[in-house]
Amino acid sequence: MILRSVRFSFPLLGLLCVAQGLTLALPAHAQLGGAPTTPVHDPAALRPPAGARVAIVEFEDMECPDCAQANPLLREAAEKYNIPWIRHDFPLPFHTWSMQAAVNARWFDTKSKKLGDDYRDAVFANQPSIVDLNNLRQFTERFAQSHGVALPFAMDPQGKLIAEVKADYALGQRVGIEHTPTIWVVTSNSKGAPFVEVVDRTKLFQLIDQALADTRTTAPARTARK
Repeated sequence: MILRSVRFSFPLLGLLCVAQGLTLALPAHAQLGGAPTTPVHDPAALRPPAGARVAIVEFEDMECPDCAQANPLLREAAEKYNIPWIRHDFPLPFHTWSMQAAVNARWFDTKSKKLGDDYRDAVFANQPSIVDLNNLRQFTERFAQSHGVALPFAMDPQGKLIAEVKADYALGQRVGIEHTPTIWVVTSNSKGAPFVEVVDRTKLFQLIDQALADTRTTAPARTARK
């Protein structure tokens, strides 16, 4: 599905928040199957965090079925290679609860980043059973209870969390995101490409291996003393 210059708002639901409206200037759609290489307009976000040679960068929509399919593989890769997995929010407007799910995840982030990521993973794993905002609220309440967290009536009363989600969306627009998920393997000080889009996810581990090889530093040879 293609999206062009749509303005939309999000419903208020008790403990959930209200978006003030978000203008989407670029076409975007949920990715199902093969994807063309994304034309990168601004590569500033496509780099590892400080101290990391290689990272995975993903722009995701928590209601996107293909994002749910990719999620376990990305977690496996991040854990296998012990590399950062940078997850950016890119909620698509034709998905009824994805923006709210992103806000919820950021609220759990305020408790711990692991809890926020566990919530994201749980949403993806249970995505087929979440059909609307009411289901999302019920799921979120059960998740919070099972993790010993007291859920407030208003999760984002000042709108700070939704502002963070919007900032991620704006970042995606600057990069040139056209579908979800969009995934890159990014490198620092690489002898090869500084970032490579993961179009065929069966090659993810191969791309990470190559990125690690391209960023491996070689100790300078010692000069023999005369």
